[in-house]
Amino acid sequence: MQEEVKSGATAVGKYHSHSIPLDMEDIERDWDKPIADAGIAAKASVIVRVGMLDLGAGTGSFRVREMMHRIAYPLNVHVRADVNLTDIQATCTDGKDRITEVVNLPTTGVNTERIWLLEHFADWFSVNLGTGSMYHRETKVSAGLMQHLDMRDASQVSADMAKQLREERHHAHVAERAAASDAAVEDYEAALAAHGSTDGGGEVNETVIDALVKAAGRGDDASERAEQLDLPRGQRGRRQAPAGERAHTNHEITVRDVHNRLDMIERRKPLYSPALSGLASACACASFVFLLGGAPYDMIGAFVGAGLGQWLRRRLFAHHLNQFFVTFVCVAVAAFACVGTLRLIGLFNPVALQHDTAYIGAMLFVIPGFPLITGGLDMAKIDFPSGMQRVMYVLCIILMATLAGWMIASLVHLNPQGFESPQLDPWVNGALRALFAFVGVWGFSMMFNSPQRMCLVAATIGMITDTLRLELVDYGLAPEAGAFVGAMLAGLLASAWRSAVRHRLLPPHLGYPRICLTVPSIVIMVPGMYMYQAMFHLGQFETLLALDWAFRAFMVIICLPIGLAMARVITDKSWRYDV
Repeated sequence: MQEEVKSGATAVGKYHSHSIPLDMEDIERDWDKPIADAGIAAKASVIVRVGMLDLGAGTGSFRVREMMHRIAYPLNVHVRADVNLTDIQATCTDGKDRITEVVNLPTTGVNTERIWLLEHFADWFSVNLGTGSMYHRETKVSAGLMQHLDMRDASQVSADMAKQLREERHHAHVAERAAASDAAVEDYEAALAAHGSTDGGGEVNETVIDALVKAAGRGDDASERAEQLDLPRGQRGRRQAPAGERAHTNHEITVRDVHNRLDMIERRKPLYSPALSGLASACACASFVFLLGGAPYDMIGAFVGAGLGQWLRRRLFAHHLNQFFVTFVCVAVAAFACVGTLRLIGLFNPVALQHDTAYIGAMLFVIPGFPLITGGLDMAKIDFPSGMQRVMYVLCIILMATLAGWMIASLVHLNPQGFESPQLDPWVNGALRALFAFVGVWGFSMMFNSPQRMCLVAATIGMITDTLRLELVDYGLAPEAGAFVGAMLAGLLASAWRSAVRHRLLPPHLGYPRICLTVPSIVIMVPGMYMYQAMFHLGQFETLLALDWAFRAFMVIICLPIGLAMARVITDKSWRYDV
């Protein structure tokens, strides 16, 4: 009897799947067919799987639907999807057949590298099916990335491809200019010979030749503009795959090819070890404490506590433990480590014992900034089911974290009253704010698994926006209005960065999705201190103070996604109009 129960449990475990298996007969029979010629089941398996990978990387429902449409369009498939926090229900039709798939994730997380790679995957997929790129202008960079997904540092592969492309373009341009110059000189000499027109001693007029050479050098730009004008009005400005490239690549990639690349994207290991992730968390939270007005001792305590807590969180997540349990345990460990560090320092300098608020800074590494911001953006797109689920998830994580912090404070008799800002020269204070805002956003970006180049871009945006926000608040602007201004500026800067890459003002390998730049740059604006103070006073049954801090946190929190949404409305037509 015991053996029967054991085998039954094994069978349940085997068939408990979070998505439709890929070894289904209607998919396997098309496994080696060109993806464009496959049946609706095989096409839907690709469309829905891309959406599932994007959702699992932490992005919002509006981006997941957009990505699924980008994959469906070159396959001539219409897709209608309902996307929530951990599940997708999608119906796909090609005009003849229809299929519905439902997938769900066991948990949620953040992986900005995967979001970035999926953008390149979508462009590689579109170009191979002849519809041209929709995101990156330099399709060779996307193609190179998809051929080297086995490399650990995909960002370096992208940079190498961009460098090679730049060198090829330079050599081709030099060769074309040389050929154009020779042709112009020969044509002009022939014309002069026919009409008997030369300068004095029979030499060709060099001024005219130079003018002809310059005109010949502009021929490529003119032909490119003429080619754009031949396109239908709605397609002008969109990069189309060259005709020869479309003819060569159309219908060549198979269902197997596509899923093999998705397998490699899904199974990529994190870029940073638990120790490096812990170091990034320590730097981010210590910087956060300074921006909140903390002193050096507060920063030291937060550094030790957050580093140890994030290291332990990564180790526990590797065993697929429940998120809420892990959050509670890691926050408790971080708070204990912070308090212990300050007590140890207090043996040599009793001033350290007075820093009762530092442990709050050590807890800030668990702030769920990505679902908080994407939930607000989903609601801005009138997607309330997904937005409300993300907000409830955020509230549950915050509840577990603040509850653990409150229990530790009760056990060791702490009474946090907030940080006492050190008195610094305004210019020195502004410079330190810029430095620690940069370090803080860089640390949070690493925790989100961003490649280093992406981390530095996000950190630069965060340095500008958060320093400006804090300076405006010092000059009397309300913290809520400061959060709105900072978030909107972050969105505008991220859009400007993307536009600069698309117009070749910046190298193509620096083209990152907006969400991978904006959320890390404003997560440092999330009022973690307000949230904890609300929970602490609630635990002390000081209801009015708890409500005061809770409403302060609420006002700042809603201003962050509103600011980002306003930036998208200004810069993105798909957000400006309800269509």
